Amino acid sequence: MPMPELPEVETIVNGLRGPLIGRTFTGVCVGWENIVARPTVLEFQRRIRGQQILGIRRRGKYLIFDLSGGDSLFIHLKMTGQLTIRPGDAPPDKYGHTVFDLDDGRQLRFLDMRKFGRIYLVADENEVAGSLGPEPLADDFTLSQFAALIGKRKGALKPLLLNQQFIAGIGNIYADEALFVAGIHPQRKANTLTGEEIAWLYQAIRQVLHQALADEGTTFDGAYRKADGGEGGHQENLRVFRRKGQPCPRCGSAIERIVVGGRGTHFCPHCQK
Repeated sequence: MPMPELPEVETIVNGLRGPLIGRTFTGVCVGWENIVARPTVLEFQRRIRGQQILGIRRRGKYLIFDLSGGDSLFIHLKMTGQLTIRPGDAPPDKYGHTVFDLDDGRQLRFLDMRKFGRIYLVADENEVAGSLGPEPLADDFTLSQFAALIGKRKGALKPLLLNQQFIAGIGNIYADEALFVAGIHPQRKANTLTGEEIAWLYQAIRQVLHQALADEGTTFDGAYRKADGGEGGHQENLRVFRRKGQPCPRCGSAIERIVVGGRGTHFCPHCQK
C-alpha cells in the first residue's frame, strides 16, 4: 500500500487551509498514546490547547500547522493516515485515534487504520524536519543544485530518490514514474549519469509531481483520501507504477516489476535499459 507522497500531502494541505486557518484548538483526545512521538501525551494536550492555527503547509511528506504560541504541529500520515473534519456531534470514527476539538464546535480527526502515523509538537521545527533534503518543486531547486547532489552519490537511483535526506517528498510511486519519463533504469548508478540524463531526470521529477498535483494525488485501495473524503485521480494516468504485465505507453513492451532496495519497482525493460 503506497504512502502518501508530496502530491497527496500537498492536496490535503490545500483542502484544510480554508476550514482550519484561524481556528483555535480547544482540546485534543488521544486514543492511542504512541501516535504522539513528541512530547509526552500530557504535555502535548496541555500545550496545544488554546493555540490558534495561523497557517498550514507541507515539508516533504509532513503536514505542518503553524500555531500562535510558537509551536509547530507536524503530522505524518504514513501509509493509512487520513485527516478529516467532522461536526463535534458526529459518531466516532473506527480508527479515529486522535481527535482535535476546534473553537467552532467541529473536530479535526486523525484516522489511521494501521497506527503507523505520527504527531509531533515542537518549538523548533528542525527537530523534525532538519534533516530533510530540498523540495523538488521549489523555485530555488535548480538543475545545477540537483546535478551537484547527484554528483556526490554512487548508489542505485531508485533508493536514492526515496531517501528523504537527498530530496524530500518523493516515494515509491513518483520515483518509478519519474525514472520512466526520464528513460533511466531504476538500478542505474547515480554516478554513471551523463549531464543530459541528469537534466532529463530533473525535468521528469518535476513533471510527474506537477501532473499528480493537478490530479489531486493517487489513490490505491482507498488508503489516501483528500480532506473532503474524496479520492485522487492520478491513478488513471500512471505510466508504469502497479502496471506489471501491461503494455508500456511508449513502446508497447510489457511493464516489469523487480525489487530494488527492498521496494517493488516498476519499469519498461525496453525504454529503461
